[in-house]
Amino acid sequence: MNARYPQIYPAYCFNASPTYNTWVKVTAADVHGLRVESGFEGQNIYFHLNHPIRYVRLVGPIVAIQEIASKWIVLTLDDGSGATIEVQVARLSDDDGANFIDFNSNTTVQNLNVTRNFGLTKITIDSCLVDIGSVVKVKCTISEFRRVKRLDLKRVTLLNTTDEEATAWSELVNFRKNVLSKPWMLSTPELKKIEKGLEKERRKEKEIQKKKAEYEQAKLAKKQKYAESLKRYEEKQERVRRKEEIIMNFGALI
Repeated sequence: MNARYPQIYPAYCFNASPTYNTWVKVTAADVHGLRVESGFEGQNIYFHLNHPIRYVRLVGPIVAIQEIASKWIVLTLDDGSGATIEVQVARLSDDDGANFIDFNSNTTVQNLNVTRNFGLTKITIDSCLVDIGSVVKVKCTISEFRRVKRLDLKRVTLLNTTDEEATAWSELVNFRKNVLSKPWMLSTPELKKIEKGLEKERRKEKEIQKKKAEYEQAKLAKKQKYAESLKRYEEKQERVRRKEEIIMNFGALI
């Protein structure tokens, strides 16, 4: 294990990473460039350099709005990075009625609502109408469809001024410069913490295997004891049967 350039640790070790449990500020092109490491397929954990990433934050204007099978609303963002990205949000159906109270909206994002009037789909964020050209800040998890990355919307904010947009882009630049552009390097305390965690996991696994062996041994002993008891019972029944047979045969000779 290289303390200065950590490779792929068990997922719980990623808590030491500055990108694992945070909304990582990236562009659409960055998202498409994220890679999957062997052993983490299907876990929605992606990597930039050696930074593990689960959550991303993007800022950009909406260039397309699509409704899919009355279930999904897909917003396409073009943030000027040279790539676009699809951001999807699920609509709640009548069967999800209980969730309306929890989400206070008709989608899985609390402040985003979808209505349909006269065949036109309207989207509002915080009661403000959203259309092509609206600039949004989205916080999402990452998924893939037909090997193309897309985002699952978790939170969304409508940016109404150029100052808000400029602030968001400034945050992106600073995060890229100070975090993403540098390999994740473990400090000595972090390395010791991880090694302690690994040792704890090894002890835990050893204890589990010990208990499993004890259980199997006890199970086998119980099975053997039952088999012995059954054998004694069958032998006793056989003696009784033979005794009764002798008595019956003796009576038949008289």
